[in-house]
Amino acid sequence: MDIKFEGGINIAVKIPKAKYEATVHFYRDILKLIVEERPITNPTVSRTHRVSFGNNVMWLDCVDNYTHSETWLELNVENVAEATEYLKSHGIATCDELEELPDNMHWITDPAGSVYIVKNRE
Repeated sequence: MDIKFEGGINIAVKIPKAKYEATVHFYRDILKLIVEERPITNPTVSRTHRVSFGNNVMWLDCVDNYTHSETWLELNVENVAEATEYLKSHGIATCDELEELPDNMHWITDPAGSVYIVKNRE
């Protein structure tokens, strides 16, 4: 299989509830980046803010049950099903239980535990 993975523009930072307001304040009021709260209906993310971060979009996600922050990244592919099979053949399993997402996307982790969403190129 000739699968091409490409980094996407979205970066999600999962932030514990106790540190969320201070983190939003840092990006909005100290760094003076464009920060906008967005509505969200997700069983694990209670609030989210969209941050314009150069050519990327950083999502500050408030996660009530986390004890430390995590950064999640995006990988784009031509065909998610083929890419998933390719990853499985190399010992990389999906971990879609991490957070709800559409059926045509999957979560994976690298050996260090970094989380990636695998989705179709737009």
